[in-house]
Amino acid sequence: MKPPSYLVAILVVGFCFALRIPLEADPVSHILVQLPLLAWSGVLITPNGTGRRSEWNRGGVATLLVAFFTIIFWMLPRSIDAVLSSPTMELAKFITLPFGVGAPLAIGWARAHPLLRGIIKAEVVSMLGVLAFLYIHAPVRICNAYLVSDQHRLGYGFLFLALGLSVFWIAPLFIVHTKRAVMPTKTPATA
Repeated sequence: MKPPSYLVAILVVGFCFALRIPLEADPVSHILVQLPLLAWSGVLITPNGTGRRSEWNRGGVATLLVAFFTIIFWMLPRSIDAVLSSPTMELAKFITLPFGVGAPLAIGWARAHPLLRGIIKAEVVSMLGVLAFLYIHAPVRICNAYLVSDQHRLGYGFLFLALGLSVFWIAPLFIVHTKRAVMPTKTPATA
């Protein structure tokens, strides 16, 4: 029997909360494991039908903008540093990532035009590449809570994630889908 998705979401958030100290001790596990898991918990609590169609969220643009602005906030090194020193920011992270990134992204993605989805995928890969370059080549610490060597490892993590997502999203374009053609049956002509 498959557990309900909200139960899985609660388990994911519980995992992230219970292991927050070791996950946040390393920037790679903090940014590339804990933050995406919290966002994924928001995806899990989103209903499959994503509600009724409404004008305020035509094409999913409104909810996608909410998700993107929340992601931008959590991309700031100052936000990551604040989480490590402020319980209020820690609580904000556990609330905003599921409800400000995961759920709005799931709703907006379901309603988005395929062209918009492609643009978003290209933007995600390019932004990960920029972050990789920044974290690998910056001569100073970007996040004050982590060492420069940790920062370099995070940069390589961004780079590998960008490459992995590129392959994952491009590979289906090279898979040949063959559909079996149904030949019309010929009926004898009546004279």
